[in-house]
Amino acid sequence: MLYFCTVSKVKLSNKFDLIFQNFPTQLRRRLIIAHCAILIVLGGGTVGIHFIEGLGWFESFYFATTTVTTVGYGDIVPLSAPGRVFSIALMLFGVGTALYALSLLAQMVVHAEVLAALGIRRRNREMENVSNHFIICGAGRVGRRVIKSLKADGLKFVVVEIDPKRIELIDDEDLVVEGDATLDENLRMAGIERAAGLAACLDNDATNVYVALTARDINEDIHIVARAVEEEAEAKLIRAGANRVVSPTVSGSLGMARSLTRPAIADFMDTIVAEHLDLVFEEVRIEHDSKYIGKELKDTDISREYNLLIVAIRRIEGEMIFNPSGVTEIHDGDLLIVIGKAERLKEFLEQ
Repeated sequence: MLYFCTVSKVKLSNKFDLIFQNFPTQLRRRLIIAHCAILIVLGGGTVGIHFIEGLGWFESFYFATTTVTTVGYGDIVPLSAPGRVFSIALMLFGVGTALYALSLLAQMVVHAEVLAALGIRRRNREMENVSNHFIICGAGRVGRRVIKSLKADGLKFVVVEIDPKRIELIDDEDLVVEGDATLDENLRMAGIERAAGLAACLDNDATNVYVALTARDINEDIHIVARAVEEEAEAKLIRAGANRVVSPTVSGSLGMARSLTRPAIADFMDTIVAEHLDLVFEEVRIEHDSKYIGKELKDTDISREYNLLIVAIRRIEGEMIFNPSGVTEIHDGDLLIVIGKAERLKEFLEQ
């Protein structure tokens, strides 16, 4: 089933749970009371027929059920006058109660369908308007960490995931497309033509290769980062169109080796990436109208006013300058790699 997770991940498997949750409290209470009343009527009818007509318990329950549901096969009929009087009362109270409960149940279903339709329209409008966002293909352990990081940075994203169980782990307010990330229609539904980047986080290298191929075919300019389960897949992912390839196994093993042989460096790196420190790395592109063009680093206010450290500069032609000195001149199109407090970095970007 293909759909835009619309109504915040409504699925057929849990639809009645969502129906019950969204049903107005007063009507929900009336529905519970009506169904309890049905059980009372069936129980009372079973007991009454058992003692009045002398039928067994199962036959009595069968008779009460066929009477309340208006089926009335006629294979069991009350013979005594008290039994017939009791049956009339059972029909009057039981049938009315059953019809009332069924009407409330139908009202609940209609109510949920209306909510679903409105939710689909709202989410479709949101998706049509989203742009410069990121697409996360796969909501497994790696994908959910990427989602968490993007949310922490306040960035817009859309998740493409085929597994309903993994979708359950995603927050309700997040935009999700349930479907195969290798299919064009799903990526288009996620707004790939307007997206800034895509992360292929699936747990299969072949699938990530296919996602990269599909995404690059639709959007030639999108920045693609792909996960490599095996080291050998890195070259294939690059050829498929990925700009960057990340192997959690490789990066994790390097981190362990660094912690083993250079614990001080490992502690420093862990301090930088610690979520509670609010310390971040960021890329800052120097646009053609920037006031920094033509200035040397020592003559700018980047370090003095914003307390940001420029650790590298990548020239537009591809040259990378690590630990640039104060006399390094900033050029049009340079990409500054800076580190600093998120709040000060935000001020710098907004100037």
